[in-house]
Amino acid sequence: MIHELFAYLCVRDANAAIDFYGKAFGATEKFRLTEPGGRVGHAELDFGGVTLMLSDEYPEFGISGPRGVESPPVTIHLHVDDADAVVARALEAGASLKREVQDEFYGERGGVVRDPFGHRWNIGHSIEELSAEEMQRRYTVYMQQPAG
Repeated sequence: MIHELFAYLCVRDANAAIDFYGKAFGATEKFRLTEPGGRVGHAELDFGGVTLMLSDEYPEFGISGPRGVESPPVTIHLHVDDADAVVARALEAGASLKREVQDEFYGERGGVVRDPFGHRWNIGHSIEELSAEEMQRRYTVYMQQPAG
């Protein structure tokens, strides 16, 4: 039986990432395990009661972060009280904007940033409660619009 699910990020320069996640998202460090020389083998950050794990890259084991990848295959969704404020804080801390904050068909207001380490973050807050049927109806309409 599964009890928890943790995101575990690999980054180039975990020390800088820990600092960035604190400034951008208000994360606090729970602990870190550091090798002689400073490489972070494992760290855990508290995102308001949710744990994010991370480490430095380990190329000798084939473990690397998404830096340089045009479109990382995983997006982290951060549900917050005020998406506009959190996106602004992430940009001030060094993230790049991938999609402006806007009201979405699925009942959230949100935007997308990419952190300096290559990870994509979808940041949103709820603006209305929708049934699955209404969300599907809106999605169908949305997908019928011309791209662009």
